[in-house]
Amino acid sequence: MRTGKVKFFIESKGYGFITDDETGRDIFVHATGLNAENLREGDKVSYIEEDGKKGKVAAQVASMS
Repeated sequence: MRTGKVKFFIESKGYGFITDDETGRDIFVHATGLNAENLREGDKVSYIEEDGKKGKVAAQVASMS
């Protein structure tokens, strides 16, 4: 499991980005990859990386708050 902070998540569009704690790299997250009900900017989350259609994506995203 990786950890990071939500950079932003647009609920109406169903996607956003998480900044990885270890690498500082941003990773795409889609609403289908969420275990959490809502993501807000700055939320601490855990996730796994999976291969998506256009690169790495966050999956099994869960809030750590």
